[in-house]
Amino acid sequence: MLHEIKANQRKKISLATLLTGLVCLSVLLTVSILLVASYQSKKRSLIDTTLTLNFSSASKMSQTINSLFKSMRSSLQYSSSIFSNVNAMNPDEVYASLELMRHSSNYFNSISIVDETGLVRNVSPSSIGTAGKYITTEAAKAALASQKPYLSKPYIAASTNRLIVFMSEPLFDKEGIYRGFIGGTLYLQEYNILNMIFGSNPTDKVGSYFYIVGSDGHLLFHRDTTRLGENISANQVVSKLIQGQSGYEQMVNLHGESLLAGYVKVPENGWGVVVVSPISVVYEQLIRHIKSMLLYMMLPFSIFMLIVIGLARRLARPFISLADLVGKIGREHVDLPEGKQHWNREVDLLSTAVRYALTAIKKQTDQLTLDAMTDPLTGLTNRRTLEAIMHKWIEEGTSFSVIIMDLDRFKSINDTYGHQAGDEVLKHFAKIVTSTVRPSDVCCRFGGEEFIALIPQANAEEAYLVAERIRITLQNRDNPVGKPITVSQGIAHYSSHSDSAEELIHLADQALYKAKESGRNRTIIADIGGE
Repeated sequence: MLHEIKANQRKKISLATLLTGLVCLSVLLTVSILLVASYQSKKRSLIDTTLTLNFSSASKMSQTINSLFKSMRSSLQYSSSIFSNVNAMNPDEVYASLELMRHSSNYFNSISIVDETGLVRNVSPSSIGTAGKYITTEAAKAALASQKPYLSKPYIAASTNRLIVFMSEPLFDKEGIYRGFIGGTLYLQEYNILNMIFGSNPTDKVGSYFYIVGSDGHLLFHRDTTRLGENISANQVVSKLIQGQSGYEQMVNLHGESLLAGYVKVPENGWGVVVVSPISVVYEQLIRHIKSMLLYMMLPFSIFMLIVIGLARRLARPFISLADLVGKIGREHVDLPEGKQHWNREVDLLSTAVRYALTAIKKQTDQLTLDAMTDPLTGLTNRRTLEAIMHKWIEEGTSFSVIIMDLDRFKSINDTYGHQAGDEVLKHFAKIVTSTVRPSDVCCRFGGEEFIALIPQANAEEAYLVAERIRITLQNRDNPVGKPITVSQGIAHYSSHSDSAEELIHLADQALYKAKESGRNRTIIADIGGE
């Protein structure tokens, strides 16, 4: 009988073992919930940030291409006035002018002049060999027939088998009689102005890339040059670009890859710019984030587990309330219990360990939040936080002024004294700005040597006085490089200048540009209406 009793006892789970197992399970569950919650939150944040950055990059590239094609069009328009009476000009002089035009701007791979009959009067470079021949391509014939500015869709030239985009301007003599056109070509599969601008332009995130499509969905620029000319109009974002839409979204491309895409239409020529990042890049960052969290949590939770295992034999019912508290973490907001001593010594120690671990997690989360809002070099607010504050004030109808500041000739400081000295100058200037403005004002490092201050409840004239104090203080105060440093500043006011955050920064930047052009070391207020 005694033997049977002992055998039955061995089959039972001891209270100490049960409590230890329950506590271990609760802790592991808590950690899992925290990790899952952090994973999901970080995932959404990374996806949204990547989409926003890709859309911003696509917008900047679209603006660049738009300005580029306007300049190319202006170049042809200017040349059309020079060659309006090409029949009366010396062919050698015409060729020399075309060569000069092609080499000085690098806009076009080739430039040709065609008279009203379709005869190619001159072409640069001469190696193309079309001079003295009649045009044969449909694009050239369409340009000749239209007698208007013309931009072709990408096509393959039969004579050279090149993928080409063709742009032309009509030629009219002094009597207004049509005399043909001057046209330039871009060889998309060879070195051209697009390669020059974007060929060495990496994206911000590893693995990200961009491509440019024509108005009909054909690839005009891609990191894989063998794909140039490929029709990808079935791609979901390309089809939206063809319809004139811009935006950002998560998508699957024609090869089945899941991507985060930002896409923008180019107004001048109907092209589209698409910047994409593989979704795998986000997951790689998530894995690094989870590993970092585990590393930070390892020590406090290891200590916690050791304490629990050592005290498990002495814990009883009070342990249940602690387990319930830990089980709620990650699923709902939990206020940490006050640090009062418990009547049970073991429970008191365990409560302290739980508070320590959760406080460490909260401290880490708070630090990550602070890092996301702060410029690491100067300690000032970063650009993302500044833009959020501006939009919040605009939504609330709060009057404020924007002071945009740019250190004069900062590049020469880096070149002369080194980047470390340049960093000290930036921190020096940041201290001057923060010590000059009010505690309620917002100071931000906008990028490089450019800073922005938001002055709430201040008109442009009041902000001007603040900006002048900053400028004069910087000019007169000793600095890390030992020679005078100056700053140029531009000011815009909400809402007398604009009711848009982006437009306010743009107007202040224009005023800053005027200050630079006017000799630097001065402050200029933006004109009403951007005049």
